[in-house]
Amino acid sequence: MSSNTRLRVGIVGASGFTGSELMRLIAGHPDMELVVATGDTQAGTKVKELYPSLAAEYGDMVYSEYTASDFEGLDAVFLGLPHMASQPIVSELFKKVGCILDLGSDFRLKDPSLYPQWYGAEHAVPELLEHFVYGLPEIFRSELKGAQGIAVPGCYPTAASLALYPFAKAGKIHRSGVIVDAASGVSGAGRAAKANTTFASVDENFNAYGLLTHRHTPEIEQVSGCEVLFTPHLAPMVRGILATCYARPTEQKFTTDDALDVLRLFYSAEPFVVVEQNSPSTKATMGANTVHLTARVDERTGWLLVISAIDNLVKGASGGAIQCANIALGLEETAGLSTVGLMP
Repeated sequence: MSSNTRLRVGIVGASGFTGSELMRLIAGHPDMELVVATGDTQAGTKVKELYPSLAAEYGDMVYSEYTASDFEGLDAVFLGLPHMASQPIVSELFKKVGCILDLGSDFRLKDPSLYPQWYGAEHAVPELLEHFVYGLPEIFRSELKGAQGIAVPGCYPTAASLALYPFAKAGKIHRSGVIVDAASGVSGAGRAAKANTTFASVDENFNAYGLLTHRHTPEIEQVSGCEVLFTPHLAPMVRGILATCYARPTEQKFTTDDALDVLRLFYSAEPFVVVEQNSPSTKATMGANTVHLTARVDERTGWLLVISAIDNLVKGASGGAIQCANIALGLEETAGLSTVGLMP
């Protein structure tokens, strides 16, 4: 696609961490041009004042307040809003733009009855749920082509689902009693100040939260098809997720080599998936749209262990959204996305 036919895109909620990461990735995208970026709490603020890292690309661009007419007719609109805040905007913009990509939770769960249980509120527009494709290309790529609505996965479900799905689909694991322990960097909690995410609270600290009730549980179950006990942890780092997943193999003689072969076969053609013998690390994925995976089978206990690492703001949010938009809009899937992490 030539520079004079670049697709026009907008971001609602561009002042948050996922919004700023979208702006960073779009700045390097050969086929996208960001034409509007809203941030109601930062309206009137220059982008470079809030994020100096974006100054070279966005100059004097100012965050505006959301107005539906500013977005109508755009090729793609990304929503980087808090959970349960996207529904009224989707109602306004659906079918008035080429594609809506919601980075929040509002359209991820197919069953509307799950929203009161896990999000504390009824879904306002349940009739639109069926029009949204779950945005995990490695599993739902064919459905993403030409999609008008895409529910970009949560960061924890991205890491856990990519680890578990190949084994569940191949019938290699029992679908009950699956355990997911995952740790995330503090950026996953968003930009807004919270008592438990201040430097003094996070530094030199490691804790579990959302015990038995974390809202990403039904999302992981929906994608993997497994009954999951999910425990998230907050790690003293800015970016990254490391998910350690445990399941019981269905075959008695299932080995580590067999497990690695399941991953390698399933992801053999995937540009953003790395399967290695070595244990993954979050630092290896920083700034990249990759997921790093490994697996082991413990002969002593009989458990299958699958470990995945991602950058929660890239593959787990904004990078995954760009990848989905590329597919939906007929662009090169890898456009604007790096497979190389930042080290050291």
